[in-house]
Amino acid sequence: MEAELVRRHHRHEPTENQCSSTLVKHIKAPVHLVWSLVRRFDEPQKYKPFVSRCVVQGDLEIGSVREVNVKSGLPATTSTERLELLDDNEHILSIKIVGGDHRLRNYSSIITVHPEIIDGKPGTLVIESFLVDVPDGNTKDETCYFVEALIKCNLKSLADVSERLATENVTQAID
Repeated sequence: MEAELVRRHHRHEPTENQCSSTLVKHIKAPVHLVWSLVRRFDEPQKYKPFVSRCVVQGDLEIGSVREVNVKSGLPATTSTERLELLDDNEHILSIKIVGGDHRLRNYSSIITVHPEIIDGKPGTLVIESFLVDVPDGNTKDETCYFVEALIKCNLKSLADVSERLATENVTQAID
């Protein structure tokens, strides 16, 4: 199933000076809860640990631009990102970085959220893929490793936040 979903939603065609990768995370929380966090283009800090602040210019719609402030410790302080796709039916979010003080040029990502059963309970399969230029002085492997490390951290945080919220919802329902 994962391979089919990747083939359907995560097709990138990197050129010679670009790298691309796809990462997968299984989350023990229902898809509606996970999607409620992922779809918030205007509030990525709800689960992305490196984001300290986000301001969206205008209404939240395709083409909207957000200015993201990055926490210290990363080789950047700001990122300007455009919403390319937000599909609440198919659970697809796509963004493109259009500016900022970092080295991620022509970066685009797609994140999709899919229902699955984990240990007999509703769970979520999250797939995130990206395409980015390899900066001068770096190799494809170095660039992919760096971006994959950031995405893995974001996906782990998404799982932690979603699973905590799912547990709180169950506890509240019992009370």
